[in-house]
Amino acid sequence: MATESAPPQPADKGIAVMSVGQLMWMRFKRNRLAVYAGILLIIFYFVAAFAGFFAPYDVRTMHSELAGVPANGIHIRDREGRFHWPFVYGYECKLDPETYKRVVRRTNEMYPVHFFGRGDRCKILGIIETDRHLFVVDDPGKVFLLGTDTLGKDLFTRILYGAQISLTVGLVGVFLSLSIGSFVGVMAGYYGGVFDNLSMRIVEVLMAFPQIPLWLALAAALPPDLSSVKQFFGISVVLSLVNWGSLARQMRAKVLAMRDSDFVMAARVANCSDVRVILRHLLPNALSHLIVVATLAIPSMILGETALSFLGLGIRPPMTSWGVLLSQAQKTRVLLQQPWLLWPIAPVLMTALSFNLLGDAIRDAVDPFAV
Repeated sequence: MATESAPPQPADKGIAVMSVGQLMWMRFKRNRLAVYAGILLIIFYFVAAFAGFFAPYDVRTMHSELAGVPANGIHIRDREGRFHWPFVYGYECKLDPETYKRVVRRTNEMYPVHFFGRGDRCKILGIIETDRHLFVVDDPGKVFLLGTDTLGKDLFTRILYGAQISLTVGLVGVFLSLSIGSFVGVMAGYYGGVFDNLSMRIVEVLMAFPQIPLWLALAAALPPDLSSVKQFFGISVVLSLVNWGSLARQMRAKVLAMRDSDFVMAARVANCSDVRVILRHLLPNALSHLIVVATLAIPSMILGETALSFLGLGIRPPMTSWGVLLSQAQKTRVLLQQPWLLWPIAPVLMTALSFNLLGDAIRDAVDPFAV
C-alpha cells in the first residue's frame, strides 16, 4: 500500500540571512589590529580638528626665556612620594659661568594644573574663537609635555596643530589623486583607442621617474612668495599629480575585465547611455578597490608631505606640519642636546602604520566569501 509523502516542512523563520555589508563588517571586526588602528585614526583626526582646545597654548605663543628646554610633565606625586592634585614643577634659568651657556633646572615650586581653564585665545575649526583649554597652568608655571623648540614654542602644541596640515593634506591629495586616476582609468578601459594609448604612455612616463626627485622638481616649481594657504593646496596638487598613475592603470584593468561582462552587455542592449553604464554598473563594482587604494594612499601622501617639508620644499613657516617640525632635527647637535625635537616622528609612524593596517583589513573584508 502506497504511503503519502510528508508535506515539505517550512523553513525556519528564525534563521537570518546576512547581507554582503554585514559579512564585510563581521570579517573586518575579526582583525583586532585594524579595529584598534581605526580607533586610533579617529582619535587623531578628532584631536587635530579641536587642536586649539587640547593644546595648552596657542601655536604662535613663544616662551623666549625657556627656549629649547626639556619636557616638564604633569605629576600627581611630589618628590617625597605624597599625592597631590595634578601639578607641574617650576623652571629656573641660570647662566653657567664656565661655559656661558644657559642652564635650565626644575625648582621645588609646584603649580596646580587647571582643567578646562582659560589661557591663550585660539580658534577651533577656524571658526569658533575661545580661550578654554583642556589643561592650563597659571603663570609663572609652564607645562611642556614634550619640551620646547629652539624658539621657545611648546612642542606638544605644535604637533597637535601640525596634525591639521599633515592629516588634511593626505585627504585632499588622495581625493584629487582618486578623482584623476579613476576618471582616466575608466575612460581608457571603456573607450580604448587613442585615448587609452596616450593616457597609458603618460602614466608610464610618470612612473618611470624616481618619485622623490619628481616631487622635488614639482615642489620647486611653486613660486616662493605663495601664501601659506596656497602652499598647502600647491603641495596637495603636487602629490596628486605624481600618484594618480598607478590607480589609473588598476582602474583600466578592472574596467577591461568588466566591459564585456553580461550585466554591461545587458545595459547596452537596454539602450543605456555610456554615462549610465559607467556610473551605475562599472564604478560601483570598482568602489571596494577604490576604498582600499585610498586607505593605502593616504599614508604615502602624508609621508610625501613630510619629506618635502623636511627638505624645505613643502609647507613653510608660519604654517606648522610634522615635516616642518622634523626639519628642525636635521643637525647632529639636536640628537645630542635636544633629542625631544624628534618626537614628531612618533605620530608620523603611528599614522602611516594605522592606515596600512586599516587598508589591509579592508582589502580582506571586501571579499567576505574568501577563506
